[in-house]
Amino acid sequence: MAEVWTNIKDTYDYLFVQLADPRTNDWLLIKHPVVFPVIAIYLYLVLKVGPKLMEKREPFRMKTLLIVYNFLQVLASLYIVYEGVQCGWFSDFNFRCEPVDFSNSPRALRIARACHTYYIAKLSELLDTVFFVMRKKNSQISFLHLYHHSVMPMISWGATKYYPGGHGTFIGMINSFVHIIMYFYYMMSAMGPQYQKYLWWKKYITTLQLLQFCIAFLHSMQLLLYDCGFPRWSTIFTLPNAIFFYYLFSDFYKKAYTPDSPKNDKNDNEIKGKPAVDHRNGYTNGNGTAIEERNVTKQNGHTKNISKNSDHVKSTNGDAHKPKHE
Repeated sequence: MAEVWTNIKDTYDYLFVQLADPRTNDWLLIKHPVVFPVIAIYLYLVLKVGPKLMEKREPFRMKTLLIVYNFLQVLASLYIVYEGVQCGWFSDFNFRCEPVDFSNSPRALRIARACHTYYIAKLSELLDTVFFVMRKKNSQISFLHLYHHSVMPMISWGATKYYPGGHGTFIGMINSFVHIIMYFYYMMSAMGPQYQKYLWWKKYITTLQLLQFCIAFLHSMQLLLYDCGFPRWSTIFTLPNAIFFYYLFSDFYKKAYTPDSPKNDKNDNEIKGKPAVDHRNGYTNGNGTAIEERNVTKQNGHTKNISKNSDHVKSTNGDAHKPKHE
């Protein structure tokens, strides 16, 4: 028994200490593979525990929190893109094949820190799903949403722990660029109906996502043609994921934006695997408080429609109706 335990410890030490990059291995949430139980707990909470706890509760109104959260995501993505450009992409780095610089040079450590920031950002994005649960929008937690939010933290953890730099950082930089636009859209949509007229460009975010996956595929393919020391086995993860994500997003695009599609108003209203808009009254609204129409009776008995940020809709007879789960 003691020998078995020793073998387990030796294997663990080999996988998570000896193979790891010593520069990043002691950084926050890197040394041990905590990302795997975190994802397991996340899935259990958002699929089982959360919906059960919210079953008999009113949806939370989270306008201010969502605005701040989306703004912070924009800042994090801006930082990652800035660091990627400053460290060498579009100047010194080779698009065909860029090796990882494992030295302690300022630039090598700088790109490693950007990788770590990207990983932490992917973990923080798990809150996207938590917010959906708290707002009782469970039907919007689609397979695409859960797959994306589960896979990306694990991939970015592995990249930061073992290969924090080089060829793979270009994909993270492009993804962060898309996230700048995407989370800015969410922030604007969370501010309320007065901003909806500025959000006509929603579908172009999905188009940008599709372009991103094409770029990621072509960029990763270079590793099969050129050898610079960056691990070719990484394409086992990057190439299938690029294809799979492209398929999922293109399927969403067809359903959401094709006029003949039978689906255009339910839980496929999402960007990056999560809902971007509510269409209950024709307004575009992102990861924020729902914008709804209700009838208000005036003193003379006539009614008029007004837009209101609310989690309930009242009809003219005074009956309260819970919002639909888009």
